[in-house]
Amino acid sequence: MELLEPIVNDSAEIACLRRDLHAHPELCFQEHRTADVVARQLQAWDIEVVRGLGRTGVLGIVRGRPSPRTVGLRADMDALPITEGNTFAHASRHPGKMHACGHDGHTAMLLAAARHLARTRDFDGTVYLIFQPAEEGGGGAREMIADGLFDRFPMEAVFGAHNWPGLPAGDFAVAPGPVFASSNEFRITVHGKGSHGAMPHLGIDPVPVACQLVQGLQTIISRNKRPIDTGVISVTMIHAGEATNVVPERCELQGTVRTFTTEVLDLIEQRMRTMADATCAAFGATCSLEFRRNYPPTINHPAESEFVRRVMTGVVGAHRVHAFEPTMGAEDFSFFLQQVPGCYFVIGNGDGDHRDGGHGLGPCMLHNPAYDFNDALIPVGATLWVRLAEAWLAAPRPGP
Repeated sequence: MELLEPIVNDSAEIACLRRDLHAHPELCFQEHRTADVVARQLQAWDIEVVRGLGRTGVLGIVRGRPSPRTVGLRADMDALPITEGNTFAHASRHPGKMHACGHDGHTAMLLAAARHLARTRDFDGTVYLIFQPAEEGGGGAREMIADGLFDRFPMEAVFGAHNWPGLPAGDFAVAPGPVFASSNEFRITVHGKGSHGAMPHLGIDPVPVACQLVQGLQTIISRNKRPIDTGVISVTMIHAGEATNVVPERCELQGTVRTFTTEVLDLIEQRMRTMADATCAAFGATCSLEFRRNYPPTINHPAESEFVRRVMTGVVGAHRVHAFEPTMGAEDFSFFLQQVPGCYFVIGNGDGDHRDGGHGLGPCMLHNPAYDFNDALIPVGATLWVRLAEAWLAAPRPGP
């Protein structure tokens, strides 16, 4: 493993900063303290700072030798609405908020890279450091774009990373094409006719209609889309009724749909609407369906993915670079990749052996109350960011 010695020497200091961020989690578009910490550190290292992109986003600008070449590196900053189960010293001080996805670590790795890039400035062009708010459902990437991120600061390519529990600590995984799914939500409200629970024939019970729908929706996955296409429909909430002896007026279903392509998503939404209307009509009920498309699929560009794989190999060796198995989770880095070529990859967070005493009893998995980022990744991830930026700006300029 070829780590940069100055980054290794800084890693304990950056780890303290990471733990400070972990102790003070902030939810999407509320990252005011986090943004202040990031901006203050960048400015202390003589890095130009732009604030307010995507409301609470921070952009660091590191200029090397004069050149029009540019590249963007992104880290997310927001936490999750989870009550932390850990009791170690850097556990969340804000009940109901927790860095359970490692965005504190992502921010720390990019800050460590920023410090080194600002020290050396051994590259031609400009490195843009994107500290993004509101990845967890807020669409912060989309908001930064709407605020002119790529119009004001054109980038040849943009790269992002996420820690990945279960992958050996410090290993990497990357793949071209779809790597994270689109994220979409639906709400189906079945409207029936209320009655006494002992006289259901006088009403139209929406509950069995909803049960038919839950089963029927799965046939869209098994019988309407091509078996080789990937798609998920999960009904995750059912709400109806207020008393045991009352047939309710309505029953509400909510859930998520995940796909890797817009074509499959279009098919699923159209079939859901048809099935909901027809099923309800068969029982004499009516319905309404709200379908919200949140994040598009994250689709890595092939050339940039191969570039990342080569840089990874130079840092940790080919035996520690793996092919990433696509996940049905979602990531709003997808909005960046719709605008600019790039790649999203993962760095292994291990199996949880790094956690200090006082960690919770649950697994060290993403979105789990017992999760904690592995600080041993800071010099590995930061070295990769530096090498990736330097290599991109040293390579021949990509074509249009």
